Amino acid sequence: MEATLGEQVLLLSLDDETGRVREETRTACAVAGAAVLELVLAGRVEVVDDRVCVRDPGPLGNPALDEVLARIAEGNGGKRRPRRTKDCVQHLRKAAVSGANRALVERGLVREEKSKVLGLFPVTRYPETDGSMEKALRQRLEAVVLGGEQPDERTASLVALVHGAKLHRQAFPGADQRAARSRTKEIAEGRWAGEAVRGAIEAIQAATAAVVAATAAAGAAG
Repeated sequence: MEATLGEQVLLLSLDDETGRVREETRTACAVAGAAVLELVLAGRVEVVDDRVCVRDPGPLGNPALDEVLARIAEGNGGKRRPRRTKDCVQHLRKAAVSGANRALVERGLVREEKSKVLGLFPVTRYPETDGSMEKALRQRLEAVVLGGEQPDERTASLVALVHGAKLHRQAFPGADQRAARSRTKEIAEGRWAGEAVRGAIEAIQAATAAVVAATAAAGAAG
């Protein structure tokens, strides 16, 4: 089974040795946005007027995505209006990252390590155990973004998520960052997807920026 977009984002952001997530807030937003985008691509949800609406609550058979779909459906329950994309990304961050981590462990790509900081605060890390999928993923991204190859829909979706969350340094370490940003922007705004998918990507990118900004402001105020 192919890795989900969220799993791929997480692979790009995890430090291979320490298992720590780099750019934690941006990565969590990108993984949550990836889950929403997967559900859009699968025809389960649709972004309408910046609200994430369930069109088909039927499970996909992927535990992590099915959990996210159930959470979105809960938010759409009763007389409550569907959540705005920003609120949806904010609400789904923890569950989406947790589900993607579990999937990577089950695939044998990372291992789960639990410890305590200062002997008090529990911490879970995910060091890499098999780098083959990440290597292939980075080669595919580099061929498209740095080599000029035409992306398929899923690769273009991943590039759009990376660009929206500003995870360029995680995806293309050592590359000319200005060139990487320019090319990812070009792909993200390209005509490779239908109107519904393009609209969802734009909403997810805006939501990611808003959540990252709000989190940074809250941290500064604290």
